[in-house]
Amino acid sequence: MSKALSNKQIDYFWENGYLTVEDAVTSSQLKKLKAKLAGWVEESRNHSEPYGQPTIDGRPRFDMGTEHTAEKPALRRVNNPSDISPIYYEVMSDSRMVDMVCDLIGKNIKFHHCKINLKCPGGHTVVHYHQDFAFTPHSNDDVVTALLMLDHVTHDNGCLMVVPGSHKGKMYSLYEDGIFVGRVSDTIENKLAEKQVPILGKPGDVCLMHTRLAHGSAANHADTSRGLYICVYTAADAIPLAKNPMPSLNEGKIIRGEAVTSARMIDFEVELPQQPKSASFFTVQGQDSAEGI
Repeated sequence: MSKALSNKQIDYFWENGYLTVEDAVTSSQLKKLKAKLAGWVEESRNHSEPYGQPTIDGRPRFDMGTEHTAEKPALRRVNNPSDISPIYYEVMSDSRMVDMVCDLIGKNIKFHHCKINLKCPGGHTVVHYHQDFAFTPHSNDDVVTALLMLDHVTHDNGCLMVVPGSHKGKMYSLYEDGIFVGRVSDTIENKLAEKQVPILGKPGDVCLMHTRLAHGSAANHADTSRGLYICVYTAADAIPLAKNPMPSLNEGKIIRGEAVTSARMIDFEVELPQQPKSASFFTVQGQDSAEGI
């Protein structure tokens, strides 16, 4: 079976902690993904607080920021869309994007969770700097986040910013005074921002990101949306050390290859997260959800 990534691309990922690749899904898949998301945005106009068929831990499926109105929607999160949409399940489980992940962490991979992070035009949502591994620690760090671009991603509409090579360094604390705040301190964020680079691309491109890579993003200051379909995959022998912050009907499903009978451990220390009780992690970072009328 031919590889989806070249050796040069694979080397780049492990050296820098991320890799952007064009055309990770078919044009047909992309069209269906975008249409479904557009429908969800329209649906959100009819709601004034987080809503929708609950996730399996009872939280709302759809989350909006406080700036959300019927006239100017600010839908910012769809939790585990693969649980409720055939096309989002298809892309999560059977797309070129998945083949790329196999090239990075091996032939046996599991699904962990997925979400859509959306920044509607004028949305206030900011993603403060953090490392995903602190939210989803495992017995080893062969964990890849695939961020599929559903829109043109630009500097102005809140592109992902990453710090190359930060996956090789320390894990930053996401606690403040004993409280899990889901972000690094302002001092560390400012230092990381000095080294950040933007992840730009067109609809259908994907950014593959190592779980320990430091990253964040600014608010959307453009008149175009910035949507990302974010899928998290792990090696089959990576065993969770904490509950999934976004449990799914498909959590632990073998997406490629086969299950294994042992856990692979690395010599590494990581804080354990506190699980969110709200509709999305944005509230953990201090950004409230819409509260209704």
